[in-house]
Amino acid sequence: MNSTIITLWTTLLSALQDRLEDEDGFSTAELLANAALGVAALVVIWGLLSGVGEGVVNQITNALGL
Repeated sequence: MNSTIITLWTTLLSALQDRLEDEDGFSTAELLANAALGVAALVVIWGLLSGVGEGVVNQITNALGL
């Protein structure tokens, strides 16, 4: 099982390295992918913070007895 995972991982890294070395037309796709990952990260952070913010507001409201 471990040797299969290592072989798969090595093959994946080799393919990725081959793709990174061939940069023709890669910059546009790379920029779009990075932008999409950035937007996804912001959405996740916003979702987490909104949940935390709601908890903080409820805790303050309860502490004040409102």
